[in-house]
Amino acid sequence: MEFLSQEVKFDIGMIKKYDKPAPRYTSYPPATEFTNEIDKKEYVKKIIQSNERKTPLSLYFHIPFCENACHFCACNVIITKRKDVTKPYLQHIYREMDLYKTLIDTENRKVVQLHWGGGTPNYLSDEETVELFNEIKNRFIIDEKAEVSIEIDPRHVDKERVFLLRKIGFNRVSFGIQDFNPKVQEAVNRIQPEDMIFDLMNWLREAQFESVNIDLIYGLPYQTLETFSETIDKTIKLNPDRIAVFNFAYVPWLKRLQRMIDEKTLPPPEEKLRILQMTIEKLTKAGYIFIGMDHFAKPNDELAIAQRERTLHRNFQGYTTKAEAELFGFGATSISMLYDGYVQNYKVLRDYYETIDSGNLPIERGVYLNQDDIIRRDVIMRLMCHFRVVKSEIEEKYNINFDTYFDYELKQLEDMEKDGLLTLYPDRIDVTPIGRLLIRNIASTFDVYLRNKKERRFSKAI
Repeated sequence: MEFLSQEVKFDIGMIKKYDKPAPRYTSYPPATEFTNEIDKKEYVKKIIQSNERKTPLSLYFHIPFCENACHFCACNVIITKRKDVTKPYLQHIYREMDLYKTLIDTENRKVVQLHWGGGTPNYLSDEETVELFNEIKNRFIIDEKAEVSIEIDPRHVDKERVFLLRKIGFNRVSFGIQDFNPKVQEAVNRIQPEDMIFDLMNWLREAQFESVNIDLIYGLPYQTLETFSETIDKTIKLNPDRIAVFNFAYVPWLKRLQRMIDEKTLPPPEEKLRILQMTIEKLTKAGYIFIGMDHFAKPNDELAIAQRERTLHRNFQGYTTKAEAELFGFGATSISMLYDGYVQNYKVLRDYYETIDSGNLPIERGVYLNQDDIIRRDVIMRLMCHFRVVKSEIEEKYNINFDTYFDYELKQLEDMEKDGLLTLYPDRIDVTPIGRLLIRNIASTFDVYLRNKKERRFSKAI
């Protein structure tokens, strides 16, 4: 079978036609299907059963605290300048790890992926950062080749902290720029002078981090094609290994912080599309590979290699090369993903603390998967990650006839094929370069939960 090209083409007509709300498919079923009615005892059984698979571990630690409120933010954060909030939080994370350690076979399941997110993980002091890392190592075995990553806020980090992070074991860093333009930064309450960003990148390279990812957002207040083009040029000059360019979803009825943004200052839809087109053209011309959704990577980056080798995967941390790992999340709002079930911790600190104090896992909601969920998840993830589904691979893995099982879905895809978004072969489905930007909408065809929903609680794909 021939190699599937990694090219992406921008077709404004098709984008306008198909750009409907759709999940981001960091999981299937999506998090919108989580319910508070899950059996928590069943989750404990599933953890114990997961030991039989001997799958490696991916660990996520959520540090929710931020000193300043970014008005675009849609994350689960706590805005405070009080540094004394971290001590009780870390103590509960340690106790949560202890609860999991009684259930997980940590001797035979090494950690191949470790990530600290937020919030602002560098909200922690130097001492707390070292302490948390050591507490993790005291309970889990971290593989010597593990991806160990952390998100940092450029406004609250210095050269000493950068070198400390590298020294204790982090090998990857991600940080947000969003936009270099001062007017845009002021409008979203995130002032980051250009010199600050370039200094940080220089420190990260000097400290020899293996991979650096930066985040940008298009659709923010006062952005124009011209100003964001300058941001892309400066980003290319920074020369990061990976770039994520997110679409700003303005949902002030869901995210209170966004009420600080005047809707009249947002670029109109046509301008947003032109900004996206320019971004794709400039980044691909600069040598970055379009991985999918909103992610770009250098050709020699692990994400690009994994996509070429069809081993790329998605979880709640986004694209990952650790498809075989099962994810356990620690801290308020964190999500854990087993092969056949997902759960999310309590979002409110008080509830998170009280549940751990009672000796129970701080699970608030989740969903367990049936066999149909597992089959559909596999198809959706192959589309999202590889832009291709080989029917025989699904048939052999699940003992089904693909065309019979997905008869309804294949009929739905025929209109997309006529519009050039994909090609339906007898043995496979291939997404075309035009269809790649609309991969969420293509994948959603296989989403049985979305099929009968009148209410769409998702952001638009573009």
